[in-house]
Formats: sequence, C-alpha cells, structure tokens
Amino acid sequence: MKKINWGIIGLGNIAQSFSEGFFGLENSKLLAVSSSNDSKLKYFKNRYEISENYIFKNYEDLLKCNDVDIVYIALPNNLHYEWVDKCIEKNKKILVEKPAFLKLDHAEVIKEKILNKNLFFTEGYMYRYNPQIRKSLEIIKSNELGDVISMESSFCKNILTKKKFFFFEKNKKIDTNNRLFSKELGGGCILDLGGYPTSFSLLIASMIDGVNYKKFKLKNVKKEINFTGVDIDAEAELCFDDSFTSKIKSSFKNSLGSYTIIYCEKGNLLINSSWTGKTEVIKIINGKKELIKNKYEKNIYSYEINEISKNILEGKNEPFYPAVTIEETIVNTNILESWLNA
Repeated sequence: MKKINWGIIGLGNIAQSFSEGFFGLENSKLLAVSSSNDSKLKYFKNRYEISENYIFKNYEDLLKCNDVDIVYIALPNNLHYEWVDKCIEKNKKILVEKPAFLKLDHAEVIKEKILNKNLFFTEGYMYRYNPQIRKSLEIIKSNELGDVISMESSFCKNILTKKKFFFFEKNKKIDTNNRLFSKELGGGCILDLGGYPTSFSLLIASMIDGVNYKKFKLKNVKKEINFTGVDIDAEAELCFDDSFTSKIKSSFKNSLGSYTIIYCEKGNLLINSSWTGKTEVIKIINGKKELIKNKYEKNIYSYEINEISKNILEGKNEPFYPAVTIEETIVNTNILESWLNA
C-alpha cells in the first residue's frame, strides 16, 4: 500500500505524542524530522527508526526534501505563521499544530496563498477525528434530540498548584521561560486550551440551519492575567448570529476538566473528556441516561494521521468533514484573537 511520507519540524512534547500515532498505520510513515537539539534528533531517530538521511538540524533542509509529502509544524505558537508560509513556498502540504495563527490577518494571507497553489492545509485539532466526536455529530444530525438550543464547553487543567498533604495545596514555581507563560511565544490558557471549546462551538454552530457561524459576538468575558502577562483563567459566552450561544471556558488554575454539554429540544448530549476520545457519550432524554460506547483502539493522533493521509492519497486539497478547513481556521482565529483582546 502506498504510504504518505511525513516530516516534522519542532520536536517538543507534542511532536513526540503525535509520532506515537504512526505505529500500526498502513498508509503513513514518519520519514523525516528536524530540530536544532541533537539529543531530540537522536531520540527520534532511534525510537521511530528514521534513516540518517532524513535527520535534519535545519528546518529549511527538511522542507527541501522531495521525499516528504506533508509537514507537521509542531513549533511554538509564535512561529506557526512563518513556517506555514515557508512550507507553501516549497509546495508542501501542511498540518499545523493549534492554534494555527495568532492574528486574523495572518490566517487570511495564508488562505489566499494555499488556495492559489491548491495545497492541502489543516489545523491540528485532533479531537475532530475521534470516534467519540463523530458519533456525537451523528446523534445531532439524526435529530433524535431535536434542534440544538445551546451548549457549554471547557478545557481546564490545574498546572499552577500541587497537592502537598491531605487537602493542602502549594503553588508551583512558574518558569517564565516556559512557552505557556510567555506572551511573546503565544502563551496563556486561551491559546493553549481555549481553541478546543471555541472550535467545537464553531463546528456545532455550522450544523444549525439558519445560523451564520461567521457572525459571532463575545459576551460576559472574564479573564485573570498573571504576573507574566498571560491569561491563566478565561470564560465567555460565544454567540453565533444572535441565535446560538456557547459558554466557553479555559483555565490553568482549576480542574474543571474538559466536558461538553449540548442542550437540545428533547434532551442533552454530555461528552466527558471531550478532547481525548477515551470516554463514552452520554445521551440524556427525559432524565434517563444512555451510555453510548465508542470503539477506541488507537493512539489519539493515529485517527488524525490516518485520515489526513487518506485525504492526500485520494488527491484532496482540503480535509474531509469534520476536520478543520481553512475557512474554520480563519473564523476560529478571529474568535481567539477577540477573546484575548476583550
């Protein structure tokens, strides 16, 4: 079977988790990696059996490699725009880690360039490929719960405190060099976590007849900024076309988790651990709960890699539904930028 050859630039934690997804796939191969860090290159070479010919210390050299079909950009947020642009120059297909861009005008520039070249592009919200989310969309489309009324969605994890004894907690020391707490590197909970509930809200809004998902407003915005200048707790009401509202929340300081509730006319849909795909969907009608189990056999990134490779093998220039298209990236970038600046 023909395989799509992948290259990765930037070998941080997310790149390592992503790379585990190649094991067991028949249509994809991790061919090349690039980093300025020798120890990371050595680790990836050994762990993923990458040939010495495809180990690059310079990102540009990987982009010049004709054997690489698609590049996964796993660099810090502030570098995404620059390297997406460089990939386009080299006619490389692109998967860029979320958030794709920090500014709306950057997203619009890239849209024009990829359309002009007919290049494949998508943003790395891996939850869109999970069986759990796809089953949830099927339930909504079936209309067994009636019309969607509203929703709430969160991605919150406490990375600021640690438990000491019993119920006592102690504040962790913040590393100001960590990208999560650097405004210049695109840190903060909105950009790191908030894009999940905003993009999921956008997806649900796009399914509702009569709703223009490109028209949105943010209401009741609340944010907490820490001493490094980044947001560590944020919430808002995201209103689409004045007719559909989603309550969104992201946080580095509490442990609310990553649940989503979709409220419909005849009942609700509860998705626990919305972004990992490892739990059941709970359908609630007239107070009765029904657990809907999903077949989950792979690394969370395997679904994403497999589907994107399938898209490319079939000659597609944009990903299959419900993956993120460039149009969605533009709207979601606009939402995130508006939330940050509100």
